[in-house]
Amino acid sequence: MVIPKKTYDYIVVGAGSAGCVLANRLSEDSEISVLLVEAGPEDRSVFLKMPSAFAHAMNSWKYDWNYIGDPEPYLENRQLSCPRGRVLGGSSSINAMCFVRGHRLDFDCWAKATGFKNWSYKNCLPYFKKLETFSGGASEFRGGSGPVSVIAPHFSNPLCEVFAHASSEAGYPWNRDTNGEQQEGFGLMDQMIRDGARESGSTAYLEPVRQRNNLTIACGSTIIRVSMKGKCAQGVELRINGSIQFIRSIRETILCAGSINSPKLLMLSGIGPAQHVNQLDIEMIHDLPGVGKNLQDHINVNVRYESLQPITTTSALKLHRKALIGLQWLATNRGLGATNHFEIAGYIKSKQGLTHPDLQLLFMPLLVDEDGNAPEQDHGFQVALSYLRSNSRGHIKLKSKDPDTPPSIVFNYLEAQQDYTALRAGIEKTREIFNTAAFGSYLGKELAPGESVTDANQFDHFIKNTLRSTKHPCGTCKMGSDTESVVDDQGKVHGVDQLRVVDASIMPHITTGNTNAPTIMLAEKIADMVRGRSPLNSENIVP
Repeated sequence: MVIPKKTYDYIVVGAGSAGCVLANRLSEDSEISVLLVEAGPEDRSVFLKMPSAFAHAMNSWKYDWNYIGDPEPYLENRQLSCPRGRVLGGSSSINAMCFVRGHRLDFDCWAKATGFKNWSYKNCLPYFKKLETFSGGASEFRGGSGPVSVIAPHFSNPLCEVFAHASSEAGYPWNRDTNGEQQEGFGLMDQMIRDGARESGSTAYLEPVRQRNNLTIACGSTIIRVSMKGKCAQGVELRINGSIQFIRSIRETILCAGSINSPKLLMLSGIGPAQHVNQLDIEMIHDLPGVGKNLQDHINVNVRYESLQPITTTSALKLHRKALIGLQWLATNRGLGATNHFEIAGYIKSKQGLTHPDLQLLFMPLLVDEDGNAPEQDHGFQVALSYLRSNSRGHIKLKSKDPDTPPSIVFNYLEAQQDYTALRAGIEKTREIFNTAAFGSYLGKELAPGESVTDANQFDHFIKNTLRSTKHPCGTCKMGSDTESVVDDQGKVHGVDQLRVVDASIMPHITTGNTNAPTIMLAEKIADMVRGRSPLNSENIVP
C-alpha cells in the first residue's frame, strides 16, 4: 500500500473510468502532482482480465462494493443488487466490456436540458474519437490513436449470423457501425478488449503512465469525507491502515467515485439536501437539494428459447468446459475466454413517432443466469432486452453519518407506466425476430416469458417478477443550472470552491445504451477544462 504525501495539487477520488482518465491527463503536466485514491485493490486477478469471466468479477466480494438496493416499491419490495467496482479501474474492471457511445440526440438533449451548448453531440464527438483506437480504423466518426482499445468482434458462434439474418428478415436495417454516423438498426456490439484481454480505465489510462513521478496511486484507501474550510474544499480525510489522515489539495479535489458514492461523499461532507444532512447530525456546509436525486438506470428482461440444434455456447458454462476455456485463454488469449459473448446488438423503437431508439436487443448464443451460471437446459439462446429511456427516477440517501454504512439506494423501477408499455412492445418485437424463417431449424420452446404469455396482464406480471437492472446508475449529481442540479458544465459543484464531480453521476439524462463509453468521454472533456485547454473540435483531434 502506498502511503501518500500530505499535499498534492489535485486529489482524484475513485479510480474508475473517469478517475483513471483524470489521473492520466492531469499528470501529463510534470509540474502538477496528482493523488489517485482507490478504496479497492489492484486489478491483477485473472478473473478481471479474461473477458468471459466478467460475471464472476461482478459478483466478487473482493472487487465489488456489493451494494443491495432498498425494497423497490413498484417491484413488490424486491431488492436488487447494484454492483459497483471496488478495484483499480472501478466498474470498468468488472463490467461486460460493451462499448456503446449512445445516440447523438442524447448529447443534444443534454445541451438543451442544461443550457450548456458545449455538451452537444458535435462538441462531444471529438472526445469520443480522442479516447479510442478502433479496430475498424479511424474515420470521420471513429478514433484511431486513443488510449482505449475498441474492437468490432468476430462472431464466435454461428447463431450470431443467424440472428443477423433474422433481424433483416424482420425488417430492420443492418448497421455497419452502431457507434458511427447513426445508431439505429442491428450491428456488431463493440467491445473494450485488447489482444484478447479486458480493456478497462486502468489498463488504458493508468498502466502506460504509472512510472510518472508526479502521479501517486493509493489503493486500499478509504475517503471518509471531503475536508472543507467554509465553502472551499481543502482536501480529504483518508483512512489508511486504520488511521485517518488529512491530505491537502492545493488546487482541487475531484470526486470520481461514481453515481452511488459521489453523492454519498458529498452528503457526508455536509453538501446536499439540508433537511436530510441535518437529520444525520452532519455539519451543514452547503444546501444542494439535487445531491442524490435523479437516479436513473436501464431496465432489462430476458427473452429465452430452447435450441433444436446443439450448437449454442451454453455447454461452455459447465465446470470442465470452463476449465479448458480458461487454460486455452491463459496460453493464447484466444478462444471463448476472449469474448464477452455480446457480439451483436440492435437499437430499435418501441413505437412509431420516437425521435431515436429506446430499446436495446443484445443477443447471446447461450442461456446464462445473472451469476454467470447455466440454467438447466443444455442448449438455448436469449436476448437481453433493455428499455433505455425510463421515466422512473430514484435517489441515493445516507442511512448514517458512518462512512462505512452503505447508502440507501432506491431506483423506483417501473414507477412509470411507460416502462411496462415499452418492454411489452420489446418482447413482441423480439418474438417476431425469432419467429422468422432464419431461425426455423433452431427455434425450440419459448422458455421466457413463455408461449402462454400473450396479454398485457401476463406480460406485466412477467416484467415485474423478472426485471433486472442493467447496472448503469447515473444522474445523481446532475449537470445543469436549475435548482436540482449539482454541478456546472465543467463539473464544478455549485456554491463550493475547488471541488468537482466527474463521473456518470453528472449525466442529466441517461444515454441510449451502456454508460461506460460516455463516462470516459465526459472525463476526457472535463480534463481539458481543468487544464485550461481549448476544447477539441473536428479539426484538431489529438491522440
